[in-house]
Amino acid sequence: MTKRALISVSDKSGIVEFAQELKNLGWEIVSTGGTKVALDKAGIDTIAIDDVTGFPEMMDGRVKTLHPNIHGGLLARRDLDSHVNAMKEHGITPIDLVVVNLYPFKETILKPDATYADAVENIDIGGPSMLRSAAKNHVSVTVVVDPADYAEVLDELSANGETTYETRKRLAAKVFRHTAAYDALIAEYFTAQVGEEKPEKLTLTYDLKQPMRYGENPQQDADFYQKALPTAYSIASAKQINGKELSFNNIRDADAAICVIRDFKDRPTVVALKHMNPCGIGQADDIETAWDYAYEADSVSIFGGIVVLNREVDAATAEKMHAIFLEIIIAPSYTDEALAILTTKKKNLRILQLPFDAQEASEAEKEYTGVVGGLLVQNQDVVKESPADWQVVTKRQPTKTEETALEFAWKAIKYVKSNGIIVTNDHMTLGVGPGQTNRVASVRIAIDQAKDRLDGAVLASDAFFPFADNVEEIAAAGIKAIIQPGGSVRDQESIDMADKYGIAMVFTGVRHFRH
Repeated sequence: MTKRALISVSDKSGIVEFAQELKNLGWEIVSTGGTKVALDKAGIDTIAIDDVTGFPEMMDGRVKTLHPNIHGGLLARRDLDSHVNAMKEHGITPIDLVVVNLYPFKETILKPDATYADAVENIDIGGPSMLRSAAKNHVSVTVVVDPADYAEVLDELSANGETTYETRKRLAAKVFRHTAAYDALIAEYFTAQVGEEKPEKLTLTYDLKQPMRYGENPQQDADFYQKALPTAYSIASAKQINGKELSFNNIRDADAAICVIRDFKDRPTVVALKHMNPCGIGQADDIETAWDYAYEADSVSIFGGIVVLNREVDAATAEKMHAIFLEIIIAPSYTDEALAILTTKKKNLRILQLPFDAQEASEAEKEYTGVVGGLLVQNQDVVKESPADWQVVTKRQPTKTEETALEFAWKAIKYVKSNGIIVTNDHMTLGVGPGQTNRVASVRIAIDQAKDRLDGAVLASDAFFPFADNVEEIAAAGIKAIIQPGGSVRDQESIDMADKYGIAMVFTGVRHFRH
């Protein structure tokens, strides 16, 4: 008995060659619309879908395959007499192979000028229905959704006249992943269209970008997935110009680094980061000087770190970076001279290029944090703050230089792990106290790192001081200006302590925990 294949694809890459091989193996082919036109043009005989269903394609192609002659041929179990008899009674021919891929919904909504009507018209109905029917009946039907699987299917058909059950089952699983991802994109689009902020079902879909050698530690298996609708300003979308493949920890650190630097758009800035914490931030009128400040901030911790620069890397800056060991450099662009310098004798140095003009769009993306048995979802900490809204709560007012330094410090503290303390001047970080279990310990670490450089320094705390002993430690170091959210029931004690030592203290009213 001649076997029948149904072919209906939007992505026609490789389909003519695939169909020709099927014909060579004695298969008959049912096809639809544009696919039939392409196969007919190539001289491959096909059966029109209308001849199978007895109905013409109608309603601008919305209705063509939703018919018992199609789905009966896909879903009928060959091992049940009742199903076989039903096919005979109603003149249904079994379909043994389905090759379908779907209307380009993703490609449509990614177009800048795509309208709502365009999106709706590119929601495939018949395609997913055929795929699901064929995948459900994979005991008897081979279903192919990915052109990458054409060769394997043809090899098995050529060798054995049929595919193996294991292959059909694997391809069916791929189909259900494919249709689930397709529907997830549609759900995401419509959820956004109606402005639903807290949907009762969270449907996310990602594409495998990179299988990883291991995760945080060698005993942990890991993979890197990218959003199906890619975020331009992201490590997943970065162009890698040089170096080894990124590791799990590289990706986490690099992601943190490109988030930190988003708050420093106005001037040339360099952020050095290590283990998810900034270890040096420098800002200046040119990128080379900004590098100097970031390096001087902590010339020990920057070793083996990640560096992100928000201006083009020039030769002078590249020469300085080349002199030390860095894991990753990220920038919007590099001069040819800079790239030549950075890659000389450093084939493993990872050099990434990112579109920094897409930073603002990246801020709208949600943050997802996995926990055992669940997923936490939140907006990013990208609240717009203005120093005009801050409150000086002490008798002493900050000087103009201190005001500039406090603004810099407040931007810098945001991505220091809590409990987070940072000491800066008006253009560079001087000491970072990250992730301690009590705030005074973080204060001591930051001050100790900044010692001998405290003239004109200010201090920022990511959350309020629970006790006045923090302010006492700061005063003992000689720091004369503090910025913190405020909001503790003991705020007045901290204010009184600051007044005692002549310290200016500013409350922002915004907390920046980072766990």
